Amino acid sequence: MGKASKDKRDIYYRKAKEEGWRARSAFKLLQIDEEFDIFRGVKRAVDLCAAPGSWSQVLSRKLYVPAKSSTESRDGDLPLIVAIDLQPMAPIDGVIQVQGDITNARTAEVVIKHFDGCKADLVVCDGAPDVTGLHDMDEFVQSQLILAALTIVTHVLRVGGKFVAKIFRGKDTSLLYSQLKLFFPYVTFAKPKSSRNSSIEAFAVCENYSPPEGFNQKDLYHLLEKVGTPCGSDNLDCSSGWLEGANKVYIPFLACGDLNGYDSDRSYPLPSSADGSSYQSLDPVQPPIAPPYKTAIELKKASSHVINCFTPVMISGSRISPGSHLQSTTSS
Repeated sequence: MGKASKDKRDIYYRKAKEEGWRARSAFKLLQIDEEFDIFRGVKRAVDLCAAPGSWSQVLSRKLYVPAKSSTESRDGDLPLIVAIDLQPMAPIDGVIQVQGDITNARTAEVVIKHFDGCKADLVVCDGAPDVTGLHDMDEFVQSQLILAALTIVTHVLRVGGKFVAKIFRGKDTSLLYSQLKLFFPYVTFAKPKSSRNSSIEAFAVCENYSPPEGFNQKDLYHLLEKVGTPCGSDNLDCSSGWLEGANKVYIPFLACGDLNGYDSDRSYPLPSSADGSSYQSLDPVQPPIAPPYKTAIELKKASSHVINCFTPVMISGSRISPGSHLQSTTSS
């Protein structure tokens, strides 16, 4: 399937390349900001699971670039943006890259060091595991990734700060919502217009970070486990079953972006140029510089080469292996 075909099927994929975004997911953060104004007053921001860097691009264009171009701002007043990922990514103007594990407290120490001992105003996370298609499993793994992100959020986010993270909607969404409510009094699950309706993804927008009184970061998971059982009982599995019925939790859910704008599930015709020529598909803005699947592709190519070397061939009805020697005979 060619690039032009994908440009036609996915309007946001096409627009991302035309506007210089590394991925279509940039529009999701932009549409969340349209609804919640998450960038207001932000001077320090952290992008978790940042590669390939589309959300870091948004932070750069919305925070760093305007401040840099302003005549009133000085170098010491410029917003600070730190992007964290296990994989490296190409540089972005005004973004400090950190290769590290978001579940490691040492990574949080590196971030705070870049902030000169201060804490972040905003933390965003667009990370997700490789989906299996089994929704219950995908939802569970994604929720665990978000709770892992909380490990660094509780270390680097200032009181009153904001946290935005991708979620997968499912039967235990109410449990995740209740866990996030421990730290944020305002939690809304949002669905940007650029997110396909056919996808179970949404985004948790958490505002006004307010950890429990006397909270210790080392007690994070023990505290989260208590939410899964009534009264913190230890004899029940951590699940949202008890949050149904009389204890049902109603989750605020909001659509973001211009609802009359582009439909991410619809195919749009490719535009023609002013001179009447056909549309020329653009290359991606920035391909991954060290994708995790690169090694797998190389191993696959190597294994297929080995198989081809030992594939038998048929010569005159005989089964001959490559490398064997044929001795020609002539009849007298």
